[in-house]
Amino acid sequence: MIRLPSSHAAITAPLVASLTDFPGIPIGRSLLDGRAFHLSPILVDQKVLPSTNSLGMGGLGSGKSTTGKIRAHRENLHHGDQYVVIDSLGEDTDGEWASLTRTLGGRVIDASKFTLNPCSAQFTPGVREQLIRSLILAVEPDALTPQATHALQHALNHPKAGNLSGLVDALVSPEDGRWPAERLADWGVNVAIALSRYTEGALRGLFDGQGSDLPETDLPILSFDFSRVDRNSPAIPSLMAAVCCWVEHVWLPESTAPHRHLVLEEAWQILLSPATSGLIQRLLKFSRRLGLSLDVLMHTLSDLGEGAAQDLARLCEVVHVGRLGPEEAAIVGAILGLPAWAIEEIPKLDPGQAVWKVGPAYVDVVQTTLRDDELTLTDTSSRRRRAQEAAMGVELAVLDDDQDDQDDQDEGEDDTQEPVDTDEPHQYESWTWELPPTVVDTCQPIDTRHRDVVRAAMEGRLSEAADLAAVGERADITAHGIDSDQATAWLSTRARVAELSGNPTLAAHLRASVFRMGKEVDWWATQPDSPSPVPPLPTEDPGPEQPSDGASTTRRPRRTWASVAVIGVLALTAAVVWQDASDKEESQDRTKAATFKGRSTADLHIDGVDAALVARWTKDRTHVIVELRSYFDKDAKFLRIDANGEKAISARGGDSYPKDPEIMVPVKDPLADVTVWAMIGGKTWKKNTRAESREIRLSPDGAAYDADTGKKISKT
Repeated sequence: MIRLPSSHAAITAPLVASLTDFPGIPIGRSLLDGRAFHLSPILVDQKVLPSTNSLGMGGLGSGKSTTGKIRAHRENLHHGDQYVVIDSLGEDTDGEWASLTRTLGGRVIDASKFTLNPCSAQFTPGVREQLIRSLILAVEPDALTPQATHALQHALNHPKAGNLSGLVDALVSPEDGRWPAERLADWGVNVAIALSRYTEGALRGLFDGQGSDLPETDLPILSFDFSRVDRNSPAIPSLMAAVCCWVEHVWLPESTAPHRHLVLEEAWQILLSPATSGLIQRLLKFSRRLGLSLDVLMHTLSDLGEGAAQDLARLCEVVHVGRLGPEEAAIVGAILGLPAWAIEEIPKLDPGQAVWKVGPAYVDVVQTTLRDDELTLTDTSSRRRRAQEAAMGVELAVLDDDQDDQDDQDEGEDDTQEPVDTDEPHQYESWTWELPPTVVDTCQPIDTRHRDVVRAAMEGRLSEAADLAAVGERADITAHGIDSDQATAWLSTRARVAELSGNPTLAAHLRASVFRMGKEVDWWATQPDSPSPVPPLPTEDPGPEQPSDGASTTRRPRRTWASVAVIGVLALTAAVVWQDASDKEESQDRTKAATFKGRSTADLHIDGVDAALVARWTKDRTHVIVELRSYFDKDAKFLRIDANGEKAISARGGDSYPKDPEIMVPVKDPLADVTVWAMIGGKTWKKNTRAESREIRLSPDGAAYDADTGKKISKT
């Protein structure tokens, strides 16, 4: 079960989720109330779900593609649905969907070897023209003027136009028609130049053959694998245009499946291409009439710009959003109309978890569940896992070597130790004493302490590792300060422990903090051992030297009562330090209360615009009013602020300046800073592009700081 914020929306969220059960395949389990989550959009009543299209988003490793493949696998097995996939990702020379495609008895088509003759007689005249228009748009979007379109239609009727080379000849040297040949040649010159890229340029060989080997239309799944094609190749938009046109004019009319799905992996490449965006928009609008569902998978909507993103969100009634950063989560949540509690959960989600929105009102947080036979079908991280396992093996080997060397050294030292007086009882001789998790062996160099923590985590003693790291970090903060190298090193150690504990999100957050502080991530691991700032423990008098005649000696215990007593003193000292730190925190709180001003201002200069971010605490100190002021700057075109799920946007209209956006943010602690995202579109900003932004911390004592660097940006 996940923890939700204690707001009214969060409290009622499980009740809302429990009101609806959807028919269809099992997908996972709700993290709000533990119910099983089922959904086959085509089985849901049209009044509840007018569109069956779905949109899946999330960052790398969030599980969006895995969820898409799980849905495809189960829809095919349970309901016989048919799939065509445009697959842009992959590893080990295979597309991401290749394993699932072969398991279901489908066909993987290598897009780098795919050839097609768009002038083939296998296509109807309308399909031929649509295919060729798509190819022209892919390389020369502005070539198809009304006059050029007429010249193309005239040339397609020429006997030479059995392939692209003949079509180019017919455009360059046309025969008289409704208009004279000379005028037709002038109109068709740009179209001929565009098509010549497929007959003479870098795209030669893809579409200039004589025949066409069209894919089957009755297979359970077809995957067009683009993973071997260079992402910067001009062939990608042309090939995608051809595939999408084949889907609309060949596959859909000939397929007899009860329901069809077109999956767009890495969909931004398709939706931003002029050659395919119009076709995809038509399929989205008429999907129910065509018996088709578009399943769109991409990282985030901001890749598309505001207009296209909003159109896509409006046409997809089923959405699942995996882990995204706070800024992207706010953008996606605003476009999709997600409640504030759901937006707050998105950055905290683990792999395989997603916020689902079905129809206009249903919102849930769902953990996708995989059966054993589906693990290999959906695995897209084998290469990364092999690298991690190899690195883990090397690290374990190094740690083992270090341990063996230390043991050998201990053996050598013990052989020369003073014999213990055997007349006294030694009930502790068999006790191999180790430090408890609440005591730090401060006589060790700093690197040794870090290695001990990592070793404990690698051996599965995760709680002990976390406790040791916390104690070490607190000791170094007290001795050297919170921004010291010694304190920063513990952030890297805690990141490693988080990884070993199965929490990569926390690990990434800790390493990002190190990076923002200007330190090298895991820098301490490459430094030579340095002495600890705490003096070494006192040692006992070694007494007389050992006899050299090889006489038998009794091995003394690793630590005697004197050592234990010293460690006890250290533990007591640590407790005093903790209490002192607690007293300092209380003192700091009192200082904050005394310096409370209830207002903070940050002067900003973003994209050529001078602006100010102003925060005003209300008299009852329960809310903060945040305003972004541009002071009628002539370069200000777009203003936006986001804080704690609240946002406000203002854009320039005609000659009028954008209004100053303002939000009211609730606060639990009136003495705590408020973090605000400020986005300003100025000199370089264009509509439907992301504006430059800064994350600002506004303090009630009047100060303001850059949230990334911690640098003060205003005077108190």
